[in-house]
Amino acid sequence: MHYDMIIAGVGGQGILSISALIGRAALTRGWHLKQSEVHGMAQRGGAVQSHLRLSDRPIHSDLIPRGRALLILATEPLEALRYLPWLDPEKGWLVANEEPVRNMAAYPDPTTLYAAIRAFPRYFLFNADTLARQLQAPRAANVAMLGAASPRLPFEPETLEAAIAAQFARKGDSVVQSNLAVFRAARKEALRTPISLAP
Repeated sequence: MHYDMIIAGVGGQGILSISALIGRAALTRGWHLKQSEVHGMAQRGGAVQSHLRLSDRPIHSDLIPRGRALLILATEPLEALRYLPWLDPEKGWLVANEEPVRNMAAYPDPTTLYAAIRAFPRYFLFNADTLARQLQAPRAANVAMLGAASPRLPFEPETLEAAIAAQFARKGDSVVQSNLAVFRAARKEALRTPISLAP
């Protein structure tokens, strides 16, 4: 088994928390894990991305070659498009959040970004922030993104749920349960919505 993915967004969106959850799930399987992170210049608003490589055999590089990622999980639509060259053109999936983070004066029209994402044959585009707010867990949009991507990840949902429970346990059961609810709702949405709209 070998699975390469890129998690991308901007500072403050919980990119590294998503990486930590997936890494925790991988370690419970006894898999090898390599991760490389790039942080933006600003604590909030700068670009953040993480290369995450999972395998049942030793991994020799922590960077994913272009065209080899099986998933891009993007918490922001412009960042989703930035990493398309890394996505496997035949097998890769793009899972992206609709909610824009306008961290530059010349931020593109979001409808243009959505159209570019929808032009890709294997994608799921939804608003993770709206879903998290509807479930009274506005800080859990990153967990919503994990839930939306989970049908494409090499884990049973129970493995990811256990990782969520372990990671948030120190914050109390109510935080654990709200994050699990967001994860499950986003996964359900991804499973019931057509996500491959090849032209």
